[in-house]
Amino acid sequence: MKTLLPLLAAFVFLITGSPASVAAIDVDLELVLAVDISFSVDESEARKQRDGYVAALQSEEVVDAIRSGPRGRIAVTYVEWADSSMQRIVAPWTIIQSQADAAAFAKQVQDAPFVQGHYTAIGSMLERAMGLFATNNAKGLRRVVDISGDGPQNQGANLETARQRAAAQDIVINGLPIISEKQNPWRPRVSVEIDNYYRNQVIAGPGAFVIPARDFDDFKKAVLRKMILEIADNVVPSLTSRGMQP
Repeated sequence: MKTLLPLLAAFVFLITGSPASVAAIDVDLELVLAVDISFSVDESEARKQRDGYVAALQSEEVVDAIRSGPRGRIAVTYVEWADSSMQRIVAPWTIIQSQADAAAFAKQVQDAPFVQGHYTAIGSMLERAMGLFATNNAKGLRRVVDISGDGPQNQGANLETARQRAAAQDIVINGLPIISEKQNPWRPRVSVEIDNYYRNQVIAGPGAFVIPARDFDDFKKAVLRKMILEIADNVVPSLTSRGMQP
């Protein structure tokens, strides 16, 4: 049925000369997975991030969480981002309601070529994410942007303004900061506790939370934990908008 919808819309357009209005698909969650591939993340680290999401998306725990919702499906897209001009859609909006759907989406993520950006423009990624929600032909009970990264903003749209705009649209921003001891020799050293930075300056919205990964190798466990919480909306009382860890 999902495949027939765009074909039907195209047919109506050819016959009538105007676009068809296709009813939005009801989902439990509209989720933007936004993954940092700025200059501080090398190809090996980028692969570890992708592998973490691929493993989580195909896990029984995540698929069970998707099926446990009142509508039993979510809409998800995977975006890799860096500077203000770099927000690359690796896997477009997809409705996931089965193990096969999840596996097909994960394969798109896994097979995409690696393209690296330069600076870290979190605000610009949030602005792009807000626009993406208008393009998914889905109507969710919740909308979430999941930002992962290993450094603070150093370029792009104003982060605080983007956070406030997202919150005003009832969009929740969750964070998965990567606490890496590695320093890129071509990048100025920054003395920021990235998990606290994400808690205080990135996440927003009711129940927003931070789950840090202690390094890129720890990312797989952190992303599995985070996705289950996001999909099931199983936010315990201690997870306030200040981003206390679950």
